Amino acid sequence: MDKKPFKPKVPGGDKKKNLKNVGFIALIILIGMVIFAAIGQPDDLQEVPYSEVIAKSNSGEISKIEISGNDLEITKKGEDQPSQKSQKEPGSSIYEQGLENRDTEVIVKNDNGGSSFWLNLASGVIPVLLIGGFLFYMLRSAQGQGNQAMSFGKSKARLYGNEKDKVSFKDIAGSDEVKSDLQEVVEFLKFPKKFESIGAKIPKGVLLIGPPGTGKTMLARAVAGEANAPFFSISGSEFVEMFVGVGASRVRDLFAKAKKNAPCIIFIDEIDAVGRKRGSGMGGGHDEREQTLNQILVEMDGFEQGTNVIVLAATNRADVLDSALQRPGRFDRKVNISLPDRKDREAILKIHFEKKPLAKNVDLDALAAKSAGSSGADLANIANEAAIVAARHNRKEIHQDDVTSAFEKVAIGPERKGKIMSEKEKELTAYHEAGHAIVGHVLPESDMVHKVTIIPRGGTGGVTWFLPPEDRSYHSISEYKDILGRMLGGRIAEEVVFGRDNVTNGAGDDLRKAAELARDMVINQGMGKKLKDQVFHVDEGMMMERMVHEKQYSDETAKIIDDEVENLITEAAHRAREVIKANRTKLNELKDRLIQKETVEADEVLEVLKGSVLPKSVV
Repeated sequence: MDKKPFKPKVPGGDKKKNLKNVGFIALIILIGMVIFAAIGQPDDLQEVPYSEVIAKSNSGEISKIEISGNDLEITKKGEDQPSQKSQKEPGSSIYEQGLENRDTEVIVKNDNGGSSFWLNLASGVIPVLLIGGFLFYMLRSAQGQGNQAMSFGKSKARLYGNEKDKVSFKDIAGSDEVKSDLQEVVEFLKFPKKFESIGAKIPKGVLLIGPPGTGKTMLARAVAGEANAPFFSISGSEFVEMFVGVGASRVRDLFAKAKKNAPCIIFIDEIDAVGRKRGSGMGGGHDEREQTLNQILVEMDGFEQGTNVIVLAATNRADVLDSALQRPGRFDRKVNISLPDRKDREAILKIHFEKKPLAKNVDLDALAAKSAGSSGADLANIANEAAIVAARHNRKEIHQDDVTSAFEKVAIGPERKGKIMSEKEKELTAYHEAGHAIVGHVLPESDMVHKVTIIPRGGTGGVTWFLPPEDRSYHSISEYKDILGRMLGGRIAEEVVFGRDNVTNGAGDDLRKAAELARDMVINQGMGKKLKDQVFHVDEGMMMERMVHEKQYSDETAKIIDDEVENLITEAAHRAREVIKANRTKLNELKDRLIQKETVEADEVLEVLKGSVLPKSVV
């Protein structure tokens, strides 16, 4: 079915703009008239009595008199320009009023009003125009405020659909399954009769669920581009104001506009801002957020068959959405957008590097392999950072070193080479990072060591970087326990080398992450010993919501959870200690190499740790 391109209209835009400029144009004209009137008055001439003019003229001291009406301009002998002015009596000539010297040149100018006319005109008209302009400006201001008040409940949605470069599915790399699901939405918009003829109802809403940076907004734009349909875009937070009822009014206005422009798409980004579960007790029955959500539910129920308006919404917190929002008849479909796998990451990187000059040694496949867990936004950031690094070094092409530097900056933070460490701090940091590396290298389920450095990066004093050899969807208990062991490897290395009383706060971040992982294993994954195969829900909403909701488990169970977490941390510390004691020589060798070179790459780490052993007590 051929459709004409959608062209959004802006009614009366130029007319309103011209009306707003009328006041300013009037002011400019008034200022010009005042200046003209001021220039027309010869204020630099000396005023003298008429009797003195006649006396000096008769005595031969004046060479020329210029008459304009009753005004006189006097030029003395030896001067080229008038230097004095006076006025004669009206009703008779200057000769009748006493001038006898015929040698004085008398010039009579045509009296067409002269400067006095402009002065009289200005003095009469300018006050009227100023008062009129002031009143006009005040009326326009009052009208503008009235328009703002009347538009306070209007939708702030931005309308797209007439762009030259529309986004389509071919502009988005990866996500083939997601694009396949959304292709049906495109067909709903382009060929509604095809589905209605067989009795199928077009879905009213599609919920896009995925982590931040996975391209939910771009996919929604691509659906509109593929269907060649208008696209109303708004954020969930833009519905909510401090005044109750404004959000609901904006929802009504948005859906009314969408129905007039059907077939079209409404896209609500971050819908969890208004779509959170109701009944939390926050704000009572007149909570503005809840009223806005209620209006969205009513509007989606009120879609008549054949209106051909589809609501797309995006969120990364589907667990907090109200159940009424997710039932059939509202958001009929849910499309889960996951982080890209290796193949998709390589395709995304190729798109972002497409218009950037790459050297032949750049290996995007290797970068895709190393960047497991990165979103599309992260990969775009890596490509941009690589171009910035190359430009900083005045290169015409992006080299492999630039890509590596950009990836490390995005993944673990920028280097802080300006920070000066003492020799003692260097040694301590080297032992700490070597402890992480050797425990992670020896434990069988841990990832491979990618790089070890004692150069401060981001907010850390040093980094031991582990990368998985491949993408993983599942993690076992033994794998989690090995990860806990390598997290505690730095603190345990300090303890083994310097003694328990000399450990530092450098392991604070490691301990926090280890505690979070251990608690997640017990509460959310059912991996405890006493509480195995049991999951305990913890509300991750706002603090006040957590306070008003009843806890899902007893205080006795909470004590068991704490004990399970403590046992996991204690076991991980014991395993790390045994590994470090059994490989103390290797620990010292890696420490020395770090002090010497500051950064040790994966191949060199494997060379140093070759021959390290796994104690039987750890297996």
